[in-house]
Amino acid sequence: MRVGDLMTRSVELIAPSDSIQEAARKMADEDFGVLPVAEFDRLVGVVTDRDIVIRAVARGGAPDKTYVRDVMSKDVTYVFEDDSSDEAARKMARLQVKRLPVLNRDERLVGILSLGDMATMRLTHAEASEALSAISRPSQTTHAHI
Repeated sequence: MRVGDLMTRSVELIAPSDSIQEAARKMADEDFGVLPVAEFDRLVGVVTDRDIVIRAVARGGAPDKTYVRDVMSKDVTYVFEDDSSDEAARKMARLQVKRLPVLNRDERLVGILSLGDMATMRLTHAEASEALSAISRPSQTTHAHI
């Protein structure tokens, strides 16, 4: 299965010029701890709740006067939408991350892949496999009219 089949397409973004207060507000509103940082639809970094705390708040940075560009990580690991889900899972495990931005081959941000997306796929696959097995099993009763 390909990443594009599993990823979440609607992704909340933040701009490098937005304040960390705005980033924290978006994270709180949507209940997640990471935001892709984009200029238009180009991924330029990611900011996490931890980045905000460690790189700004702990150093006395004012939330309304400290900008995402000041605390974001610029070296972003990502996957392409046509990568296999197995490749993505290996990358997530190796990097110990729960989410990866997803780009198309024009390097435009098109979604985000989470462990939850991967778990849903595995569950759905398992359910489908179980259903197929049940359908394929011979019936306990025999019907002469079939």
